[in-house]
Amino acid sequence: MKTEIKKIFDMHHGIVTAKELKQAGYHYPAIKRLLREGTIIRLKQGYYQWVEEKEPDEINIIMRLFPDGILCMDTALFHYGYSDRTPAEWHIAVSKDSSKTRFKIDYPFIKPYFIEPACLEIGAVSDDMNGVTVKIYDRERVVCDCLRYVNKMDKEIFNKAIQSYVIDNKKNIRNLIKYSKRFNVYKKMQAWIGVWL
Repeated sequence: MKTEIKKIFDMHHGIVTAKELKQAGYHYPAIKRLLREGTIIRLKQGYYQWVEEKEPDEINIIMRLFPDGILCMDTALFHYGYSDRTPAEWHIAVSKDSSKTRFKIDYPFIKPYFIEPACLEIGAVSDDMNGVTVKIYDRERVVCDCLRYVNKMDKEIFNKAIQSYVIDNKKNIRNLIKYSKRFNVYKKMQAWIGVWL
């Protein structure tokens, strides 16, 4: 039984939902036994992780727990090389209609940003992070968010992000202008970045 159930976890990169286990024919008594044996742990209600071998990356856990989340702010800045500070927590944008209790987990550390549903998908792209496909804001959306939250950001991180964007040959000025107008930071964008473009 253990070998077969491990195959299910392997198919899902080490993290499986109770629903997926049930669909495979494993009901609560089997799950309870695996928990008691220490073969799996409960990440949060309805989510289980295989722990006998190497634990999955944090990013894999996050994408399984929050499939509707989009990596943003410090996490995205670090991913694009716009910050050299490893974030202490994962920054995730979700709909403001999301339940706040979803994010009350012990591990990994999450910092949710609750966004208006109409704005949530603007600038969202798929990218690869440690071999995991993630949803993340593109460079221009991240820069616009930095301009929106400039007063809440560490000044050193903000300045490095702007300078890194300016010299990034993957930047898309057309999207930057479009997003900056959409998020009412066009004047800030001109002041901070326009002189360099």
